[in-house]
Amino acid sequence: MIEAKQDGIRAGLLARYRLYLRQRPIILTLLSVLAVGSFLIVTGLSRAYHAQREAVGNRWFSRGVADLNATQFAAAVTEFRSALLYSRDDYQYQLHLAEALIGLRRTGEASAYLLALWDRQPEDGLVNLELARIAAQQGKTEEAVRYYHGAVYAVWPSDQKTKGQAARLELIELLLRTHDQAQAQSELIALAENVGDEPALQERLGSLFLRAQDYEHALAAYRMALKSDRHNPAAMAGTGNAAFALGQYSLAQRYLQAAVAGNANDAQSADRLKTTELVLRMDPYRRQISAAERDREVVQAFATAGQRLKSCAVPPTPGSGPPLSDSWAALKPKISELGLRRNPDLGDTAMDLVFRIERQTSAACGAPSGPDLALLLIAKLHEGN
Repeated sequence: MIEAKQDGIRAGLLARYRLYLRQRPIILTLLSVLAVGSFLIVTGLSRAYHAQREAVGNRWFSRGVADLNATQFAAAVTEFRSALLYSRDDYQYQLHLAEALIGLRRTGEASAYLLALWDRQPEDGLVNLELARIAAQQGKTEEAVRYYHGAVYAVWPSDQKTKGQAARLELIELLLRTHDQAQAQSELIALAENVGDEPALQERLGSLFLRAQDYEHALAAYRMALKSDRHNPAAMAGTGNAAFALGQYSLAQRYLQAAVAGNANDAQSADRLKTTELVLRMDPYRRQISAAERDREVVQAFATAGQRLKSCAVPPTPGSGPPLSDSWAALKPKISELGLRRNPDLGDTAMDLVFRIERQTSAACGAPSGPDLALLLIAKLHEGN
């Protein structure tokens, strides 16, 4: 009896087990469907959540950009910070926040963001440019130059390709302010290779070359500008000034005359033109001059140098011979048109003394003006001859 019951129990268990085996695939399938469905639901909800956060962040960012463009920097800072609450690592959000902070002159906070961005993308032109500007404001010239170079050689977006050129112009201005003429000249030469023949750019290039004391390149740039705009008074004045600095006085006279004719208010060109005309008239060594005219110019130059000595006492220099005033007084009785005709070599002796007087009085008493300035320039023109 007991065995029969046990056999019945075993048969029942076996039947249930066989039923379970038949239903197991269906159960597993249902569980799998439920799991996949749950995953899809969670994924969808997560995506919707992140999309919503991104949309909110973008709205704050758009408001910030609008206020930044309108120079409403305080509002822009608030809006960019709000955008970052929804996407803390967004590169553009942080970059625009740094720009807004710069607008508020909170450069310390801006630098922190910019340096972090530079670590992520050291080739970013705008990040380099803003870091360069901050370093320049802080007087960190070497650091500024390094970041400016990063901006110059960065790959800018197609709609911002002129930013690299603008960065180099800022760098040149910095170098000129810090009196680094040699490096400024190097940067200008590199810039000149890429500006094309647009007159306004060539005119600006000429002005920068003048300030960097690279007069040859200044002259070339101004002449390039005049090819397209022959009646530009500023370019004519620049050409005249560059030629003047190079000692090309005939060329300087032509362009300075044109500049003054084109702009009667250009006092600097008018003053430079007067000096140029004095140099051309007073130079006894200029070509196509008669002996009599040369003698008259020597006599006049000698008298002018004597007057300069009276107004500027030059201290004697040990080992340099007698004082200039004594040398001038000793030679004065011989310097006349008749004396020069009788002894032509006296002309060179007189002019050597005139040049020494003008150089030494210029060093002792400052730059001269009028005829004395003309004689000093003539002395430079004939150095070594």
